[in-house]
Amino acid sequence: MKNNRQLFLNHVAQTSPAPMALEIERAEGIYLYDASNKKYIDLIAGISVCNVGHCRPEIIEAVNAQMKRHAHLMVYGEYIQYPQTKLAEELSKLLSEKLSSVYFTNSGAEATEGAMKLAKRVTGRTEIFSFRNAYHGSTQGALSIMGSEDFKNSFRPLLPDTRILEFNNEKEIELITKNTAAVFIEVVQAESGVIVGTTEFFRKLRAKCDETGTLLVFDEIQTGLGRTGKMFAFEHLNVVPDVLLLGKALGGGLPLGAFIASKKLMDSFTENPVLGHITTFGGNPVCCAAALASLKIIQQEKLIDSVEEKNKIIHSELKHPFIKEIRSKGLLVAIEFGDVDLNMKIISKCIENGVITDWFLFCATAMRIAPPLTISNAQLKEACKIIVASI
Repeated sequence: MKNNRQLFLNHVAQTSPAPMALEIERAEGIYLYDASNKKYIDLIAGISVCNVGHCRPEIIEAVNAQMKRHAHLMVYGEYIQYPQTKLAEELSKLLSEKLSSVYFTNSGAEATEGAMKLAKRVTGRTEIFSFRNAYHGSTQGALSIMGSEDFKNSFRPLLPDTRILEFNNEKEIELITKNTAAVFIEVVQAESGVIVGTTEFFRKLRAKCDETGTLLVFDEIQTGLGRTGKMFAFEHLNVVPDVLLLGKALGGGLPLGAFIASKKLMDSFTENPVLGHITTFGGNPVCCAAALASLKIIQQEKLIDSVEEKNKIIHSELKHPFIKEIRSKGLLVAIEFGDVDLNMKIISKCIENGVITDWFLFCATAMRIAPPLTISNAQLKEACKIIVASI
C-alpha cells in the first residue's frame, strides 16, 4: 500500500520540486503536530492566515452552528445571509465611509481580480500601475500586476496596459496620469522581505491619484487584521485608499477574501452590464461565521495591543553574527542572512528542531517570521532561542 507521502506526491498537484511534505495530523494554538506526534512551533501561521491560532474553540463553535443552519444557498448577492451581512457591517465599522461596501470573494487573489475590474468599470480607463516585487496573487489578472518578471514570463501574454514602478520612489509617482485607472500597492511589501512604505511616499501617491482621478488600491491581504500592530496597516500612515483588499487572516482559517470600496463605486457593478462581477461561493456563510468569530477574538482579547512588544522581543532575542538585518512591521518580520543557501539551511534546521519558518517569494535570503498574534512572550522567546541554536 502506498504511504501518504507517495499519495501526496503522486496525486496532489505540486507547486515546487521540493515541497516541505510535513504530514500534519492536528494543530492547536501556535503548535502543529505531525504523524509521529512531533510538536512544531508555527512561526508563519499558514503565511499570515491563522492570526488567532489554530483550532480556536470559538471558531469551531461558530462554524458548527452555521452548518446546522445552512451552508451554500445561492450565488453571491441574491439572498440575505446573516453571517455575510453582519461581517460586512463589522468591517465597515472599522473603516471610513469611503470603505463601506464589501464584496466578498474566496481568496485574496480574487479580491485583486475584482478590484481590477472595478477600477476599469469606474474610470473607463485600462492602465494599471503596481510595484516591483509586489505580490497580488497568481491568477491571470493578478499575475499581470505582479512585480516579478521571473514569475510572469512563462505565462505571457498577460494583460496589456500594466506598468511596474519602484516602491518608495517619489519621482515615479509623476508617471501616473489621467490615463491611469488604478494604482495597486502594498502598504508593507511582504514578499519583498518586509519593505515598509514611507508616510511621505504614500501621502504624495494619494495626492497624485486624487489629482488624476485614479483609484488607489491598498493590498492588505497579508497585513490586515492586526498583523502590523494596527487592525489595518494603512492606519500607520493616516492615508485612506479608494479600495482595500483583504484575504488570508480574514476567514479565521477558512477561505475568504474581500475588496472594499464606497457604495457609490461598488454600485457600478449593478448595471452596464447587470451582474458586473459574480461569484458562486464568495462570502460563503460558513466562512463568514468563522471570520466573525476570529474578528471578535482579535478585538476582545486585544491581540493587537501586544504586537509591538512582541516585535521588540524578536529584535532583542535574535542576536547572531550571521544575521545581517532584521526588517519588520509588527509581527511581520524578515531575518536577513544575505545568502540564499545559508538561509535555506537554517530554515531546514529550524524545522528539524521544531520551529516552522519559511522564506519570502522575492527575497530568498531572508527568513520569514509571522506567528499567530496569540503567541505568548514566553513562547516567542523559546522560538527565538531555537532559531539562534539552529543558526
